Amino acid sequence: MTALDLPNYQDVIRASAVLDGVVNRTPVLRSPLADARAGAQLFFKCENFQRTGAFKFRGAYYAIARLSEEQRRAGVVAYSSGNHAQAVALAARLLGTHAVILMPADAPMAKRAATEGYGGQVLTYDRYKDDRIAMAEAFVRDEGRVLLSPYDHADVIAGQGTAALELLQDQTDLDLLVTPIGGGGLISGSALALRALRPGARLIGVEPALGNDAQQSLRSGVLHHITAPRTIADGATTTHLGDRTFAILCRDVDDVVTVTDEELRETLVFLAQRLKLIVEPTGCLGAAALLHGKIALRPGQRAAAILSGGNVDMTALAGYLAAA
Repeated sequence: MTALDLPNYQDVIRASAVLDGVVNRTPVLRSPLADARAGAQLFFKCENFQRTGAFKFRGAYYAIARLSEEQRRAGVVAYSSGNHAQAVALAARLLGTHAVILMPADAPMAKRAATEGYGGQVLTYDRYKDDRIAMAEAFVRDEGRVLLSPYDHADVIAGQGTAALELLQDQTDLDLLVTPIGGGGLISGSALALRALRPGARLIGVEPALGNDAQQSLRSGVLHHITAPRTIADGATTTHLGDRTFAILCRDVDDVVTVTDEELRETLVFLAQRLKLIVEPTGCLGAAALLHGKIALRPGQRAAAILSGGNVDMTALAGYLAAA
């Protein structure tokens, strides 16, 4: 570990051992229609089929499993727009601790209801005005709870990396891996696995066009902060990367590209109608980049996208499908 406590590939392997039999080993799906549209061979790692509906369960469970008995008695606190919230709530319940979850007041009601259903105590905040980190740190200071960052945490990053580890075990000759970027936990964990198992492959992150802080950060080499973006990709409304995820991004990621909300809607509908997959807008980021030509692909190239979650608001999905 470095001074920044950066995880490495062996941490991903250790996380995989802990998560074996706990997480779902999600499938990798193909589509001839998607291949023809992209002009390459596409592989979709379906984390929308993960427990709690997103990859976040991997990192949350592993991080809580690593806590001491004393820390578990004190409980945990997390902040999240929905998927990390659900993951922490369920993992805390399974591992015998209590979770307080700070969620933005405008988070999808389905995600809040699911978080509460898993046993999490939900408190809301205004994502455009309140400082969620300061709110969470108050619980650490006043109640002794352990703060579980949704992305800037070594164990969380290692746990998220197990999704890419599975993908690379199933598809050993990938040329390109594409993942969504919010705070950078998924792409950082994916980088640890990819650079160990397929070092010559490219790794590209995808953000909403209205919130491209990671793209600015990677291309400038300076950590950028932005105003919380207003985008349908609610899981990618972070204002900046973490210190750990920024360091891994600069070291291991080849590029970051963006897609528009309209491209996300079209991809969401494409995946639902053609592949029969329910994927939330944030989970569509990688697929949207591949299907809308945001990344140069060669005929025969093998490119994978992690579909990071499926917790879409069904009313919104119905509207997208109707409009299509």
